[in-house]
Amino acid sequence: MDNEFTQTAVEGPKQFLKEGISFINRCTKPDRKEFMQITQAVSMGFFVMGVIGFVVKLIHIPINNILVGGA
Repeated sequence: MDNEFTQTAVEGPKQFLKEGISFINRCTKPDRKEFMQITQAVSMGFFVMGVIGFVVKLIHIPINNILVGGA
């Protein structure tokens, strides 16, 4: 019974390690074109989120001053 428990306890991590190694072996590095596309998409996302944050802050500063009364 103890041997069976040990065997089933080791089975899960063993399978996980096997699948992880298989996944890593299937992965490939992006080529230069794909890397540049990903970089441009991430940069555009940062820019858009920054603009949205700036506009929201720009709108809420005067509204907050009106509500608080310039305190």
